[in-house]
Amino acid sequence: MKKISMLINALDRISHINPEIYGHFSEHLGRCIYNGIYVGEDSAVPNTDGIRNDVIEAFRNIRMPVLRWPGGCFADEYHWKDGIGDKAQRKKMINTNWGGVSEDNSFGTHEFFRLCELVGCEPYLAGNLGSGTVEELSEWVEYITLEGGSPMSELRKKNGREKPWKLKYLGIGNENWGCGGSMRPEYYADEYRRYQSFCKNYSGNELFRIACGPSAEDYNWTEVIMKNLNQYHTKGISLHYYTVPTGDWSHKGSATEFDTELYYSTISKTLYMNELITRHTDIMDRYDPDNNIGLIVDEWGCWYDVEKGTNPGFLYQQNTMRDAIVAACNLNIFNRHSGRVIMANLAQAVNVLQSLILTEGEIMVKTPTYHVFDLFKDHQDGELVYCFSTNEQAGDKVPLLSSSASVKDGVMTITLANCSLEESAEIACDIRGFEGSSASARILTGEVHTCNDFDEPDRLVPSAHPVKLENGMLTAELPPCSVVCVTVK
Repeated sequence: MKKISMLINALDRISHINPEIYGHFSEHLGRCIYNGIYVGEDSAVPNTDGIRNDVIEAFRNIRMPVLRWPGGCFADEYHWKDGIGDKAQRKKMINTNWGGVSEDNSFGTHEFFRLCELVGCEPYLAGNLGSGTVEELSEWVEYITLEGGSPMSELRKKNGREKPWKLKYLGIGNENWGCGGSMRPEYYADEYRRYQSFCKNYSGNELFRIACGPSAEDYNWTEVIMKNLNQYHTKGISLHYYTVPTGDWSHKGSATEFDTELYYSTISKTLYMNELITRHTDIMDRYDPDNNIGLIVDEWGCWYDVEKGTNPGFLYQQNTMRDAIVAACNLNIFNRHSGRVIMANLAQAVNVLQSLILTEGEIMVKTPTYHVFDLFKDHQDGELVYCFSTNEQAGDKVPLLSSSASVKDGVMTITLANCSLEESAEIACDIRGFEGSSASARILTGEVHTCNDFDEPDRLVPSAHPVKLENGMLTAELPPCSVVCVTVK
């Protein structure tokens, strides 16, 4: 057993943890939307306006703050007018990015905003800069947010929505360095400046415009964007980084079949997120010392080879305790960088990549990753506080412990992950500047290959875990491969 000393100073308030750091991503990809979130009004699966009731409830339970849609690479081939009006008359298309399947556009703007209303989350739209036009994106904003008196607002009313919606988050393009147009940053910066100027604020709605930021360690992209866009109504820039265990995109490794070495490689690669955010933040600080532009990690998570026998373009993969550790490490990193990171969106919400939920017919499974979001949800809107730990090595590559702490409404939330597969961790945490009289904890733990599936959907679920608080000293034991949330009141 490894002994780890921690110090938490609640008087040292570092930054605010935006709820949107616990955001999610839904793309027209595989079974994320169709037969995942959306089953249609005539489905035997219990639904509200075609949206699965169990999915709505699950999203609400983790207090999903924001949901990104319609992509992803799909966004820069998506033409929003194809997804409004009579569903029988909607234009069909081929999803060239993901499996070459037919897209009937039965889930469009109205359906997405209805989903967000039912869940209680903010919509985050990714606009089509790659194959679209300035007029198209401008009219989409007008259709959604203008009260009345224009062709687009009247078209919305004709399609059954009298009042405009509120739209805060608007991404102008997606991965424009890649599938969104293979652009140079200088070219994209000029295009962004043009597009954003025609996306106007209507009827009291104020847009939070987000520019396409870098892929992983493309620091030059961040440099060029910050240099060119700082004064052009940019509230955020995105960052995309996926954890690929092997580091080889042609052979990423299995979601369920991996050895100890590959497990530690996975954790090492996910912890690289900390370096990426640190270095991109350093660039942003030079151009934006007042922190007016947020960093938005709107695609993150594990990317493995697809499950055997499934469409390779659908990116369907299982989800084990390894993914739970990855999720916990990333969320702790985002918390610790919440001075600059204002939103993050796990890829993806249902049936795709490191998903929260898997569905098959009427059955819904909550993955270990889902349960981590449930454990961490009380960080939302909290104040990050100083949290230091002596640390040990797990395996030969990674720190044993991942942690963060926050305070909100007189309650302290501490989240911990023991990344070791072999060693338990004995935690002794000195809590200062906070008058707590009681502590409780919940834990998610299991053998690292363990997953929830359609035969045993509750194989891995959080349970109560013993902790002790005496005279400001919190003590607990973390078994190997575990995620723990401690609540101090």
